Amino acid sequence: MAVKIPQAELKITLVRSLIGYPETQRRVAWGLGLRKPNASVVRKDCPEIRGMVRKIPHLVKVEVLENK
Repeated sequence: MAVKIPQAELKITLVRSLIGYPETQRRVAWGLGLRKPNASVVRKDCPEIRGMVRKIPHLVKVEVLENK
């Protein structure tokens, strides 16, 4: 059986409303699970999630959570 290595997680918070932003940016936020302003989600730290965050850095705040 394979041993799981703890992986860091990202806490992503939507800090601005999506009103007035392009549909593509709204879809990225929706894909991350962010529905309302000040909502937070925890996602695994992987290239796919980092790429999504990189598309909307002006809308989100990201914190790295270290697993023990």
